[in-house]
Amino acid sequence: MSPLVTLVSGPRTRLFACLLRLGSQQAGPLQLHTGASCAAKSHYEVLVLGGGTGGITMAARMKRKVGAENVAIVEPSERHFYQPIWTLVGAGAKQLSSSGRPTASVIPSGVEWIQARVVELNPDKDCIRTDNGKEISYKYLIIALGIQLDYEKIKGLPEGFAHPKIGSNYSVKTVEKTWKALQDFKEGNAVFTFPNTPVKCAGAPQKIMYLSEAYFRKVGKRSKANIIFNTSLGGIFGVKKYADALQEIIRERNITVNYKQNLIEVRADKQEAVFENLDKPGETHVISYEMLHVTPPMSPPDVLKTSPVADAGGWVDVDKETLQHKRYPNVFGIGDCTNLPTSKTAAAAAAQSGILDKTISLVMKNQTPKKKYDGYTSCPLVTGYNRVILAEFDYNAQPLETFPFDQSKERLSMYLMKADLMPFLYWNMMLRGYWGGPAFLRNLFHLGMS
Repeated sequence: MSPLVTLVSGPRTRLFACLLRLGSQQAGPLQLHTGASCAAKSHYEVLVLGGGTGGITMAARMKRKVGAENVAIVEPSERHFYQPIWTLVGAGAKQLSSSGRPTASVIPSGVEWIQARVVELNPDKDCIRTDNGKEISYKYLIIALGIQLDYEKIKGLPEGFAHPKIGSNYSVKTVEKTWKALQDFKEGNAVFTFPNTPVKCAGAPQKIMYLSEAYFRKVGKRSKANIIFNTSLGGIFGVKKYADALQEIIRERNITVNYKQNLIEVRADKQEAVFENLDKPGETHVISYEMLHVTPPMSPPDVLKTSPVADAGGWVDVDKETLQHKRYPNVFGIGDCTNLPTSKTAAAAAAQSGILDKTISLVMKNQTPKKKYDGYTSCPLVTGYNRVILAEFDYNAQPLETFPFDQSKERLSMYLMKADLMPFLYWNMMLRGYWGGPAFLRNLFHLGMS
């Protein structure tokens, strides 16, 4: 199953992408870390929980602040993934191998990697406990534990993924099954779902829908495909400017959208999906599918749900402007695991990292945090194999755009940014603590226009 490169490439596209890939390949050598839990100390000035996007980024920033030997990351996984690219992997436009690297290679040099899982947080005693029984204390704690995928909350999953015709771009284990289901499609319903929970990258469930529609057109199967998007939400997107643009695309491409529909069961052996009508609880209906893309329910990691740092919903309870915990002043949160009222994306974590860096700096000096996070997040809405609508907005669901043009329009330039530039920035700048989002670009453009 080779990627769909021949369907999406032109001379300029290939040249741009080639240059970016070359730059990425020539990036610095693998980072060194000081060892796993057997060599770990029992106390650190800064302890980071989670080795995902927010955790690695903040560890790199904290290393420059307090010294590498005073920072540790608790993370069990052997591999680190750039998950935003999985949208393109599921559509055959990127290889899965391009999304992952060994965790050891992204741990900032000199920072301790404690390869274990957090099983208990005790902020009243400034310590945590890992699954190997080790207790580790800290002066400052950064919680970056991400979000939990709950496939098992859908009856018939995850075991249903053993069958063909079904995939999910949200897991490294199932993203390639999406591409296989897309290739094997003959005729019938292609169904895409959005669950009745908070999710990371809320645009992704419909991105794969637009890409699938484009693929069917490319290979001459569009007339045989009935494309259905069943979403638990009441609208296609939370920001009106971009919602209006998406509604026009949906109309032009003859896509069926059903609102307030929540996937509750998959009968993979029969190729049937069961949905509940959220406006009429208990009322269900069955849709037969030739292809099914599942976006799983999601929740805070289990270790947080019963922790003192969590709010009533289980999310890390932080101030939405400073990212400092509301009850424990030496505890901070970043990314998907927090209760920040904005979309859970890598772009949001990038913007948050710059704010949190400044917050912690002032807290360390016994000063009051001043820099305020405005809720900036970004969602590159992939609408085809060479087009993206770049949605950027703030806490108030108001556009907060970087570029001096209408970003609600589909553009090739924004696709190239999504597919090639952003992965380069992620691996080479963000994870090294040098990228805090596009605010400086926005300011430059706006100054130039004034």
